[in-house]
Amino acid sequence: MDKGIYCLVLKNPACTVRVGALGPVSFAAGWHCYIGSALGPGGLVRLERHFRLAEHRDRRPKWHIDYLLTDPRFRVAYAVSAPSTGRLECLLASALAPGGTAVDQFGCSDCDCPSHLLYRRRDPEDEIVAAFTGLGLTPGIKTIITPKGKGNL
Repeated sequence: MDKGIYCLVLKNPACTVRVGALGPVSFAAGWHCYIGSALGPGGLVRLERHFRLAEHRDRRPKWHIDYLLTDPRFRVAYAVSAPSTGRLECLLASALAPGGTAVDQFGCSDCDCPSHLLYRRRDPEDEIVAAFTGLGLTPGIKTIITPKGKGNL
């Protein structure tokens, strides 16, 4: 599979989740966009790992995003991804940051970004696609059905 970049979009009610070393984190009701890199082994297959974890919730969390994927209040709505060989996740996070609120220090322990998890009140699909396009990428969208079904988002 191609290597690249992705934005995983989750929908959730207002809640607080303990996120590893970050401790308890409060999340507003709405949409959260997690920007990630898939440049390592397997490339964009990493998205399948996220989807499986969200569906089965059967593994212990390892990364910040895993804490949300294993929490039943969070539902994966879809992912936007694009093939890339460059480290563009920080540029994508920066491009999306002005439109919403960042969840401080989430998913960015290996860079200087303030966050790789951004909050939106409404579905950010058009905004995400525009950000990918603005970086010269051709985005694809993949939806999944989580345990309660996409219709229950």
